[in-house]
Amino acid sequence: MCYPSIKDYIKGHAERIERELAACLPAEWQVPAVLRESMDYSLMAGGKRMRPIMVIAAAEACNGSADAALPVACAVEMVHTYSLIHDDLPALDNDDYRRGRLTNHKMFGDATAILAGDALLTHAFFAAARTARQHGISADRVLAVIEDLAEYAGPRGMVGGQVADMLGEQGLTKLEELEYIHLHKTSDLIVFSLKAGGRIGGATERQLQALETFGTNIGLAFQIQDDILDVVGDASKLGKAVRSDEKMQKVTYPYFIGLDASRQKVKELTEQGKEAIVRAEIPDPERLLQLADYLMQRDH
Repeated sequence: MCYPSIKDYIKGHAERIERELAACLPAEWQVPAVLRESMDYSLMAGGKRMRPIMVIAAAEACNGSADAALPVACAVEMVHTYSLIHDDLPALDNDDYRRGRLTNHKMFGDATAILAGDALLTHAFFAAARTARQHGISADRVLAVIEDLAEYAGPRGMVGGQVADMLGEQGLTKLEELEYIHLHKTSDLIVFSLKAGGRIGGATERQLQALETFGTNIGLAFQIQDDILDVVGDASKLGKAVRSDEKMQKVTYPYFIGLDASRQKVKELTEQGKEAIVRAEIPDPERLLQLADYLMQRDH
């Protein structure tokens, strides 16, 4: 399908992803009603759907199929959603609201929220495997995607970043420590999304490396932009309170280097990421480049 602008592209694919996510848990499965409801509550709570869109955009950039990328796109959104459910729990960030409504544990209790997160994480691997079974992507490629998902979402990736964030609360003294948290807590799932799409599209090793570089830079820029928006953003657009980092005395990029330097860092990282994509001679990189600019300029 042809989308005239990047906003149309994001909107069109987000709607398709929403439909796929709504049907991701087979109706015929005997799942406790409260678990299904809790999973759906957070999975279908909206959000930008940027990680799954990146899977599709990277696949298409490498001459792959959006249809074949869709199961993996849903998988990464399940992992992202599980991480948000667990992040909001009283033992971690203790948040009452997410995306403008009560967090999962406030609706269903801590125990059900934990188990809903567990269920989404494990179901993500089921979804990713469907790429081979439904769309004929080779077992080797899908195995590499699943291996990457375990690596980037696990102890050396997102979970490691979350632990570093927890250990570093109010105690970070170096920008490098904050960068480690951002790179793993946020960037790693973005890197996974891009590499997964590239694998589905048949990217070369050189192109996969470029997608990794692009994702690392874009992911860090994405999180710095979040830090900026926590200071100057509009709570009604963000769907959560602003200045929450300041209230929790969490150090951020603006804390270390100021707002103007943080904005400049977002711009530099975005340009470096785009350069990596262009140099790798990816067949059709235009949507990836547009996504990078869109994320740099976002206000929510």
